[in-house]
Amino acid sequence: MTSIVALGGTPRPGSSTEKVLAIACRAAEAAGASITHFDGAYMSSLPFYGGPGHSKEAGQEMVAALREADGVLIASPGYHGSISGLVKNALDYIEDLSTDVRPYLHGRPVGLIATSFGHQAAMSTLLTLRTITHALRGWPTPVGAAIRTTPETFDEHGGILDAGARIQLELVGQQVSGAMGRLT
Repeated sequence: MTSIVALGGTPRPGSSTEKVLAIACRAAEAAGASITHFDGAYMSSLPFYGGPGHSKEAGQEMVAALREADGVLIASPGYHGSISGLVKNALDYIEDLSTDVRPYLHGRPVGLIATSFGHQAAMSTLLTLRTITHALRGWPTPVGAAIRTTPETFDEHGGILDAGARIQLELVGQQVSGAMGRLT
């Protein structure tokens, strides 16, 4: 079975970012992938990469999962027109893969999702995630999801009410799953 690492969320449990990432994860699972998810609570526990409190042991569960992953899903809220510091810090831990035989995210499809209250911040966040993915030698999927979220975006069970947004999210998950093992 192929494996995907899902990385994303906010410090707030059940955030809109975690809800939309879950939709993409379910689509990837339905396509045959296993998912290992590192959410906002996990990312909040990580010390700043290379900063005070950082040690070789910090974040190693996530780094090990990324090392073995066939694909990656990343979701970030848009804060002030860019990715959140929480997600950026987690992505900085990928530096631990720099000297691997398969460095960084080399040869792996990466599905990207951005959430924000406004369309402009969601789009600029998605573009930032694409730039970071390229810098890490990953392959962004052709479809990325920039999802405008409001309190009315989800139903009482966390399902997304906008059918177009749901289709985008499912396609991101399906594209990561479908491209795994095909890129170099």
